[in-house]
Amino acid sequence: MPAAPSPNFRIKIRVKYKNTPEMFLSIVEAITKTGGSIESTNVVSIELNDIIRDIIIDNSSYENAHSAAESVKSLSGIEVIDVCDSIFEMHTGGKIEIKCKSPLISRDDLSMAYTPGVARVSKALAENPSLGHTYTIRRNMIAVVSDGSAVLGLGNIGPLGAMPVMEGKAMLFKEFGGVDAFPICLDTQDSDEIVSIVKALSPVFGGINLEDISAPRCFDIEERLIKELDIPVFHDDQHGTAAVVLAALINASKIVGKKIEEMTAVVSGAGAAGIACTKALMAMGIADIIVCDTKGSIYDGRKEGMNSAKEYLAKKTNKNVKVGSLKDCLTGADLLLGVSGPGLLNGEDLKVMAEDAIVFALSNPIPEVMPEEAMPYIKVMATGRSDYPNQINNVLCFPGLFRGLLDSGAVKVTGEMVVAAGKAIAAQVAPNELSVDYIIPSVFNKKVAPAVAEAVSNTAIDSGLIREYVQKEF
Repeated sequence: MPAAPSPNFRIKIRVKYKNTPEMFLSIVEAITKTGGSIESTNVVSIELNDIIRDIIIDNSSYENAHSAAESVKSLSGIEVIDVCDSIFEMHTGGKIEIKCKSPLISRDDLSMAYTPGVARVSKALAENPSLGHTYTIRRNMIAVVSDGSAVLGLGNIGPLGAMPVMEGKAMLFKEFGGVDAFPICLDTQDSDEIVSIVKALSPVFGGINLEDISAPRCFDIEERLIKELDIPVFHDDQHGTAAVVLAALINASKIVGKKIEEMTAVVSGAGAAGIACTKALMAMGIADIIVCDTKGSIYDGRKEGMNSAKEYLAKKTNKNVKVGSLKDCLTGADLLLGVSGPGLLNGEDLKVMAEDAIVFALSNPIPEVMPEEAMPYIKVMATGRSDYPNQINNVLCFPGLFRGLLDSGAVKVTGEMVVAAGKAIAAQVAPNELSVDYIIPSVFNKKVAPAVAEAVSNTAIDSGLIREYVQKEF
């Protein structure tokens, strides 16, 4: 299916030409012939008979954008002053910054924020470290930690390649949850070094968000940090995905009229997301799950391509020890959850699923099966894409979840908190709003993050896994 023009390939062309309707029309025609879509135009200046104008164009690919620019350059009487890739322009100098919370406009301000006043606070924290969660940025600051080994859709691109993604993550934390976040991209993929570095940095942060670290290393790193730190450690690729998948399933099950505990599922993918989602589905009491990787179904006794995480799944899932490929395992399944790779299935493959089946195909940008192919054979479809209904997007979870963790003083993340987050997300779709095309709230629904924060905070408090924000005694 040809891609539609989108902001993913937006460019800005600055042109100078004689200010006549005919000249502008020639530019418009040149752009539209290449498949570009003009989103806006802005007049920069008018000098005598000449006009300088910025033209913002959405395109369907990088090649399409290049063609649009070249087409304008070829026009007689048109001077192309500059062509700018709008995405690169947005990233110039990075996407986040640090701002002061208190003004520094007088000598008194300076003496309180820095020397000599700061010495009293420093001394108090050195004597009583628990005050650090009250009187430093730890109160509202988390680290977004990655080694760039498994960046979504890009693979092992290293720490510098991962930086724009982690900066974007920090933006989402701030925009949707009011949580300050800083990207920490490490130039090592050695698990021991990563654990050591994060531990050494931990006095600065109130929580750790692990991101885009390849499996199975991510499981070991997370487990070790949870044991060795007294602040919450959250792996979004695992638990964020799991929470949003749970939310979608809670509402999809209402659409198809099936109870989750009576459903069977097939999970395509045994990486971080696949394993975490499987555990979350088990926590919700689903009847049975078959997890498939590139070698086929995972079952007790399989030898090929196994690791410790898959060994765990082999013991806990696939009760009937079904052996076969992903397609083989679909027979009678109520749910297919894809967290693996693009184009693994076609619509015909879904015929064998149970009546009114549910498919969540989350591989991005190309799902395991395209919605157009799947929908004739199933009841409810969700993807990870924003251009189809029912986008399963982790931004529905992690800003609110960390808001709740920090507000409550939680010292760790538990499975109960992840389930609570999923239920809170699902509840933001009112019964009268629920439909085949609306099982999950929009990422711009401003009620989601506060609801998730409240649910996670209450769960943390009920579990007793919290610290008090200690005040300095006068």
